[in-house]
Amino acid sequence: MERPRVSVLMTSYNRQRYIGAAIESVLASTYPEIELIIVDDGSKDNTVEIARSYEKKDSRVKVYENEKNLGDYPNRNQAAAYATGKYLKYVDADDYIYPWGIELLVNMMEQFPDAGWGLCSLIQTVERPYPYQLNSKEAYEHHYFGPGLFHKAPLSAILVRSAFDKVGGFSDMRMVGDSEMWHRMALHYPVVLMPDGIVWYREHDSQEINSVRKFVVTYEKIALDYLNHPQCPLSKEQGKVIIVKRKRQSLRFAFRHLLKLQFGQASDNIRIWLFYQRSK
Repeated sequence: MERPRVSVLMTSYNRQRYIGAAIESVLASTYPEIELIIVDDGSKDNTVEIARSYEKKDSRVKVYENEKNLGDYPNRNQAAAYATGKYLKYVDADDYIYPWGIELLVNMMEQFPDAGWGLCSLIQTVERPYPYQLNSKEAYEHHYFGPGLFHKAPLSAILVRSAFDKVGGFSDMRMVGDSEMWHRMALHYPVVLMPDGIVWYREHDSQEINSVRKFVVTYEKIALDYLNHPQCPLSKEQGKVIIVKRKRQSLRFAFRHLLKLQFGQASDNIRIWLFYQRSK
């Protein structure tokens, strides 16, 4: 196969129940110029055996095994290190991409040659149809004053390989590495916004997202760090408005959860409020 245009990156850890379906969704792509790179992070089940069975049948599939467990985001960087394509497309071993997904993503990205990355699975906006491009300031405003943007998982992203390398890839921050990455990417490159119906995100009990409540304050710390970043495209006045808004929102949510006797969620929001109080 000639050098592929898209490197599909699949990191895996104990995903024997789902990885076959994930692999098949990639190989069913209507876009021919792909490679599928699978990097296993020390699975204890049959994940690797299943992956290698596809490697034997399809030359587009390449399977690697880490010598030691790297963790989620460092393993995403490891997978990118094996890539040869212009674009990086993450599809986790328990997720799914529709057959037309890669073709649509590439076609939309190619319309905006200055963009360094794109995000799909976004709700419709009333101003204009997808795809469209946002510069740094517009991306930050879309996230903090609009429907949100930096909360999307890697499954919803497509990245230009050169841009990914230039910003240094994902940090090793557990659980929140995608949100931090999107904040950072938006400082340096325009982003293309794209619609829903391209990928499918599976939900199950063994996902790390189920422990997201442990990281609620970490998400706020990322927000505050980038609002105070020297390159932040928002004005200081906008940053102050955002912080006041998030403080008030956390208190409002805390009282709402208390009234519903949802003490865990109330505690999370009180922790967020205290974080901003102490960050003055």
